[in-house]
Amino acid sequence: MIQSWAIVAIIAIIVWGVVQYAKARAGIISDEDGNERLALRDDSRSLAEIETARREVTELKERVKVLERIVTDSNTGDAREQARIAAEIEALRALPQAKEEQSK
Repeated sequence: MIQSWAIVAIIAIIVWGVVQYAKARAGIISDEDGNERLALRDDSRSLAEIETARREVTELKERVKVLERIVTDSNTGDAREQARIAAEIEALRALPQAKEEQSK
């Protein structure tokens, strides 16, 4: 049978390995004094992804500005008046066509 101290030693080794693996995945390195710090990454792909995300955010901000302008401009009194006049003009244009169709 395995001694209890051996079980504790095996569990301790496994836990130590898991911790070291997690540190390596996170980019944590230790210097010769045992001080831990994050390793600097020179990952050009990450920089390209960040730049792409920045451009996309800028484009989305512009689209939101346009949408805000559309929403606010269509709710002003002048915009409603212009829409009413445009509707009346279109109704007047439709009258001669309706009269022609009735006379036929």
